[in-house]
Amino acid sequence: MSEWNATEDYYDDSYFNDNETYSPDIPTEFNKVFLTTLYSLVFILGFIGNGLVVCVLAKHRNQSNLTDICLFNLALSDLLFVFTLPFYTHYVSVGRWIFGGFMCRLISGSHQTGFFSSIFFMVVMTLDRYMIIVHAHRVARYRTMRAAIILTVLIWMLSLFVSLPDFIFTEETEDSHGFECDYPQNSTVWERYDLFTTNVLGLVIPLLVMVGCYSRIIPTLLTMRTTKKHRIVKLIICIVVVFFLLWVPYNISLFLNFLQERDIIPNNSSWYKNVRMSVTVTESFAYTHCCLNPIIYAFVGQKFMRRALQLLKRLVPGYGRDLSDSTFRRSSVMSRSSEVTSTFKL
Repeated sequence: MSEWNATEDYYDDSYFNDNETYSPDIPTEFNKVFLTTLYSLVFILGFIGNGLVVCVLAKHRNQSNLTDICLFNLALSDLLFVFTLPFYTHYVSVGRWIFGGFMCRLISGSHQTGFFSSIFFMVVMTLDRYMIIVHAHRVARYRTMRAAIILTVLIWMLSLFVSLPDFIFTEETEDSHGFECDYPQNSTVWERYDLFTTNVLGLVIPLLVMVGCYSRIIPTLLTMRTTKKHRIVKLIICIVVVFFLLWVPYNISLFLNFLQERDIIPNNSSWYKNVRMSVTVTESFAYTHCCLNPIIYAFVGQKFMRRALQLLKRLVPGYGRDLSDSTFRRSSVMSRSSEVTSTFKL
């Protein structure tokens, strides 16, 4: 992502050559401590959580439906995303890129692909829930394995297409502090493209889809005579709120950074440092979303929890010996909401 230039800017004090009050040591220490620690935690938690999702769903692939396939690919997307974090963790800790030009393009493109594919699969899961709950009788026959595979391939192709500029134009460049990995300094077109795709495809459209679909889903669920409806409503609200709280501050910071570069808002040393710091901090917290996806979309499901505990019991001797399937027995629902249950109780 070109937003990583916020990191490089902390090591570039040319902007403040005439300002003696600027101290690059403060953000440098911030990078080494805060970002390194947070990225490491996101990598560990994201790898464990999404890895468990992949293992469980792969083991029960013969029983998969469209929701399971979307969950599987959502976990793969988040794994692809977190696998790039060790490289950026080293990048922000030492202040220079040491992995070469090829890895610069590969890691940057993979980072973008993981980001967009994760967002796109969340949108598909939202639309799938909407169609099942609001238009249950119309779409049941179309939710086939073939349709799920075709949809999966299309989403990955779209994610790769949107991320192509990072695979092609990101490069390793050298300055007084060493090598850095970013778009070339004169590539304003691709920086604007990155800002547009991140804000529109990464936030505005997904948020509109989620709010629009869930505003129809919740009233429909409340009319159903199911003991699980309140838990499902809380889950839906949690999905939207978490997505909104984690990604909106980051996208606002990116937009402020864009306005500052165009001199639309103040661009003095104080504003410059504050906006750059805001981009980096909000970006870091937004990345924690990949750790929360397994919890929000998978671990709240009773069927998935039962499968996960069974897998852990086989891998870890003595684990869960007191657990029985009756602990996770699912409540019955009226016939009209049977497909709803399979969607939410993964």
